[in-house]
Amino acid sequence: MTYLESQWNGFKRLDFVLNDRIAILIVPEKPCEGKKWLLKTEYFDAFPNYEIEMVRRGYHLAYIQNESGWHAPGDSDAKAALADFLVKEFGLNEKCMPVGMSCGGLQAMHFTGNYPEKVAALYLDAPVMNLLSCPCAIGRDVSERQASFDRMYHGMIKTHGLMVDGMLNFRNHPIDQAHAIIEHNIPVILVSGDADYVVPYHENGKALKEYLLARGGNYTEIIKPGCDHHPHGLEDPTPLVEFTEKYY
Repeated sequence: MTYLESQWNGFKRLDFVLNDRIAILIVPEKPCEGKKWLLKTEYFDAFPNYEIEMVRRGYHLAYIQNESGWHAPGDSDAKAALADFLVKEFGLNEKCMPVGMSCGGLQAMHFTGNYPEKVAALYLDAPVMNLLSCPCAIGRDVSERQASFDRMYHGMIKTHGLMVDGMLNFRNHPIDQAHAIIEHNIPVILVSGDADYVVPYHENGKALKEYLLARGGNYTEIIKPGCDHHPHGLEDPTPLVEFTEKYY
């Protein structure tokens, strides 16, 4: 394997290609016990203050390129292949903690549904849970939907080959993967703004909350008053750090 070494926020960064996909590994100065690691499931450099703090605390941070933000066939398999590679080549923990923001939350849910044995805990941030909500924007003004969601909507069509009418009987939304969280007792922390226009909390995060709590799931939630879809994360990531170190 050939690695391109550089720096990322003061830490060693290794770029490489795994199965024809771009991959990244951030290496902490002193790995924590158990060589635990985070998997950023999309938007690698977006709102990274939590990830920076966890690398500072000894966690590795990894990423592998998705074919589509809307979870194309093979995207979860690519993450599993990355996990296997990192365990074998770097001795990392057999379980990771996916960090999923927006469509990254969608990716994290599908990865968990397909490979729950590789997931220790989940951090979801304004995650897409239902494609009828985002990008289809069902129930909203049509002109509003066309103006704001056209690019995302066509990206979804390209990935899944389904338009809105086909989505009505679609049974592979991110929320449909939630059973794996319960079956494998995976702790979840969710952060969302209560004024999110792009991925409304009441259609997405709230649905996951209700599903998990009704089944005795380990669920923690932080709602940001007046916050839209951006910014993701927390100005002070301490609650996220504490959750991570408690459950992973």
